[in-house]
Amino acid sequence: MTTPSPAAASLAPGGLALDESSAPRKVVAAWSAYDFGGNAFNTVMLSFVYSVYVTGTVAADKAHGQVVWSNFQTAAGLVLALLAPLMGAWADRVRRRRLMLAVSTLVTVSAMAACFFVRPENSYLYLGAGLLAFASVTQDIAGVFYNGMLPHVSTPKTVGRISGTAWALGYLGGVVCLVLALFGFILKGGMLGLPTDDAFNVRCVALLCAVFMLAFSLPIMLMGPDGEPREGEPFRIGAAYRDIARRLAGMWWHERGLLHFLVSAAIYRDGLNAVFAFAGVIAATAYGFSKEEVIYFGLAASVSAALGTWLFGRLDDRLGPRPVILASLSAIVALGLGIVVANRASVFWVGGILISFLVGPVQSASRTLLTRIIPAGEENETFGLYATVGRVVSFIAPALIGAFTAAFGVRWGIMGIVVTLMLGLAAFWPLRIDGVTHRQAR
Repeated sequence: MTTPSPAAASLAPGGLALDESSAPRKVVAAWSAYDFGGNAFNTVMLSFVYSVYVTGTVAADKAHGQVVWSNFQTAAGLVLALLAPLMGAWADRVRRRRLMLAVSTLVTVSAMAACFFVRPENSYLYLGAGLLAFASVTQDIAGVFYNGMLPHVSTPKTVGRISGTAWALGYLGGVVCLVLALFGFILKGGMLGLPTDDAFNVRCVALLCAVFMLAFSLPIMLMGPDGEPREGEPFRIGAAYRDIARRLAGMWWHERGLLHFLVSAAIYRDGLNAVFAFAGVIAATAYGFSKEEVIYFGLAASVSAALGTWLFGRLDDRLGPRPVILASLSAIVALGLGIVVANRASVFWVGGILISFLVGPVQSASRTLLTRIIPAGEENETFGLYATVGRVVSFIAPALIGAFTAAFGVRWGIMGIVVTLMLGLAAFWPLRIDGVTHRQAR
């Protein structure tokens, strides 16, 4: 990677990590299928169905359930912040990405399946919240290895399209699994006619998600890109943490552009994550959406996000990731302000769908930008740092949402998301990224 002066705040492509030859189509398809299957956990388990079951049905008191859920998720974030860069460094050392992805994915699937045994009794609250927190950690660790494969399944000309297509498939996978859960299991026992006593039908959703994720993860486990172990000293945990600490300290002098990107991206990604995490709550509390309307809104938002991510992935390859990120973030901020000012349910519907259309492109373009500038051999460690820095600042959006809500009312919680995105946009804007379109990269 180009070594900038201490005062520099720019990025240039490393020219090392991205392969110049295309991976076989079946490998690219296998890599993309993993996103399709994995989003069952995020959409169904964490966002719309199982988390609601744990906090609202398993817990005897909803407020207590929300507190327990929040505490377990906070603990999960801290554990991930410690483990993600270590796992990435390990993967770069032993070069067994496929094996490590398989192990972390299988552990996640097992934890999801075990959620079936969480009965609708308060004594199972800690088990349910704990299993989901554990699964969120192992899934995010799997994501480090998964993202580390992107340089090896794409070229400088195709990285935006491949990343965007996979991210779009992730949204669609969440929609498909949610529809299967709703109509097959939940609504009056679903088309399968499952008994609703003891929440059996809802508990079976955990098995559905586990099978769904496993089925679409198997291809990458069998044919994903791998590598030979490095020669030299064996991997040691203490030495790995020291190396990671040295790299973080040295970024100020030798990789300031990368450090700038990791911090700014972490801020705006926190705002983007809050869009889906809080949209349903705000829709119900501020605009009077029923449970069914919230679900329909979630489905429409996910489809919109999939379409936007797929389309902008092509622009990423043509224009580079920076214009995609800047334009999308600016539009999201404008739409968010419009929703607050209008204060109408119809505007929330339209604005929310348009915002969803732009969220995925920013996430995908951020992944491709990082992929383009990572030197070979540091893919997994760098994506581990990407996850860690994101977790470190993940308090910003929730804190601002809470502050605006407490001060001005529920609908003003949207301003917490808007302000977080504005902070991330302001931090990212000065960063100059040279030569990251495919024309210069080739």
